[in-house]
Amino acid sequence: MEPSNESPITGRGAQSAAVSTRFGLDQREADGDWRDHMEALDGPPVKLRTHVTEEHPKTILSFNQSPDIFFDRSINAYRGCEHGCVYCFARPTHAYHDLSPGLDFETQLFAKPNAADLLRATLAKPKYRPKPIAMGTNTDPYQPIERRYRITRQVLEVCLDARHPVTITTKSDRVLDDLDLIAEMAEQRLVAVAISVTSLDPKLSGKLEPCAASPAKRLQALAKLSEAGVPTHCSVAPVIPAITDEFMEEIVQRAAALGVASVGWIPLRLPHEVAPLFREWLSVHFPDRSDKVMSIVCSIRDGKDNDPSFFNRLRPVGVWADLFRARFRLACKRAGLDKTQFELDCTQFRPPTVGGQLRLL
Repeated sequence: MEPSNESPITGRGAQSAAVSTRFGLDQREADGDWRDHMEALDGPPVKLRTHVTEEHPKTILSFNQSPDIFFDRSINAYRGCEHGCVYCFARPTHAYHDLSPGLDFETQLFAKPNAADLLRATLAKPKYRPKPIAMGTNTDPYQPIERRYRITRQVLEVCLDARHPVTITTKSDRVLDDLDLIAEMAEQRLVAVAISVTSLDPKLSGKLEPCAASPAKRLQALAKLSEAGVPTHCSVAPVIPAITDEFMEEIVQRAAALGVASVGWIPLRLPHEVAPLFREWLSVHFPDRSDKVMSIVCSIRDGKDNDPSFFNRLRPVGVWADLFRARFRLACKRAGLDKTQFELDCTQFRPPTVGGQLRLL
């Protein structure tokens, strides 16, 4: 890819709208509505602003049977994510809604304010059987709009009331806003928290994940969670060849020094529209090594940008993959760490009260 001559879009991860062709978004015909004349009437936008739409789904738990992941159910309080991580594998989900997986994904957000009520009703059903609920699997539960909506906190309150186990994955130190709840759940073996640390360079993080917490703040959050007795996991994810892999060993070392109980790594994935978005990002920020990066990415994905097949999508192959595994294994051995599956307790579950009122005892 030729280096881009355009100035980068600052404060956002994607460098364009990256219109999807899978669902006909690029074939939309002008129908005379305001969108067709928006720029002519208002002029080009001076700054990309975040817009939040509230939606009220009928269900909140999503179930899966994937053999590649450790959970079978999850909650996503939001759609889209303002963190703007250019590599985010969830970006293509916006295409299903006739929105761009590029800039729309990080500026056109959706919040589900009735999530806690839906969860309470689901857990109260006689046939419901508890297993850990994963939060942060598609979009970050502690992205910036959580401070306004507090949907994640409301969901945790329901889970605490019902004694239902939860796992949380985030890139934000905003998780500490709920440390009171999380620490109480940890005492009852009802929660584990994973924080993703991609690099240790704040400038690089500002390009990769422009609205996520800085690496230093994420490490501080891991330390405070660990000090509070919360089972913590540091996820070195994603590992981007020739961009972030140089930080792998030091992240492991720092996580161990902070008392983190578990570490793991995940290779870069580029499903569907994420691949062209990431190539575009490389051409803007790292034109000197874009070919090298993509060459290695393809080598660990059997010659493709991405391998979506079960059992392979999270398991890279080839010489470069073996090298990353060996490096990570050695780093963990030196630090005295390993990847640990936290055993959460499902036996305490009790169906929650309904009507929006929590138990007093």
